[in-house]
Amino acid sequence: MRSWIAGVPLVLSLLCGVQSAAAQEAVRTYGAEGTGRTLIVRSTTDIAVFDPVLEAFVAEVPGLSLRYEQWGSNTLYRTTMAECRSGQPGADVVISSGVHQMVKLVNDACGQPYRSVLTERLPDDLRWRDELWGITREPAVIVYNKQALPVEDIPRSRFDLLDLLRQKPESYVGHVATYDVEASGLGYLFAFADSHEATTFGALQEAFSRTGAVSTCCSYDIIAGVAEGTYLIAYNVLGSYAHGYQAEDPRIGIVLPTDYTLVLSRALMIQKEARHYGDATRFLEFLLSTRGEIALRKALLISPLLDGEADGGEGLPVSAQRTIELSPTLLVSLDARTRQAFLRRWRTTFPGP
Repeated sequence: MRSWIAGVPLVLSLLCGVQSAAAQEAVRTYGAEGTGRTLIVRSTTDIAVFDPVLEAFVAEVPGLSLRYEQWGSNTLYRTTMAECRSGQPGADVVISSGVHQMVKLVNDACGQPYRSVLTERLPDDLRWRDELWGITREPAVIVYNKQALPVEDIPRSRFDLLDLLRQKPESYVGHVATYDVEASGLGYLFAFADSHEATTFGALQEAFSRTGAVSTCCSYDIIAGVAEGTYLIAYNVLGSYAHGYQAEDPRIGIVLPTDYTLVLSRALMIQKEARHYGDATRFLEFLLSTRGEIALRKALLISPLLDGEADGGEGLPVSAQRTIELSPTLLVSLDARTRQAFLRRWRTTFPGP
């Protein structure tokens, strides 16, 4: 299996080469060049992760050039919404882990419809209005440092984590991390989902506050911090990235919480002003096909963790999986008053510098 972590130097070099005026974090071009036929894909997925999937797709479509732009979820959402409202063409395809933001874009008529045998096969919770489709399956996991964390302290559930931070607060001061929900659309989505799903949410916030837990923006920063021992435990980390890192660094341990595990499906939308609608639908069809599924599985974006490759070696029962449904219910998280109230509460836990 080709490891995405080997592509990290490529991502870093691309990041250095992007002008500050451009909102993309990184850019790469695939396939044929100079054909005048370029499919523009904007996504929150790291290039190093998605690279083999894109290579597999362009190999099937001769004469197509694909420009892949890596964005932060919040910036991608704001840019796509601005283009939608102005009628300016931007990307042909938008893919984001901030699926609540994608539902809002579709709700505001920023997408184009498409229907096929493959889209119809998707479960109802992974498609909406024939304009938004879930293309991956990635759990939100607990990550820990195998070398530094005592075996008896490994939390198998949120209840275990809460008990650990209550019983040994001095051992974990400054050594627990999670996403910064203001900087990360994905982090906000996971935290908001927890606030409605978990009876432990309020108690965990209090425990995080008491132990000086750290919030930061990015999956890679959090996971690398755990591997290096800066953090001992990280909560609600995207499992696909953790698994990819673990393949190269045995210090990383992964737990799918047994009380429940959130499962994210990155959402794809064909933008309303797409210049290459036909190629956009070909890309969607590829991702939903058997060949695309194989490529996504190799990239760990359809996560084998759900089938038992997390620590412990047992698959997570379906009853413990909480798929984040692509539906209008996600719009509640973007209501201005609701969001501000949630962030105010969050800042009491993570007040910042």
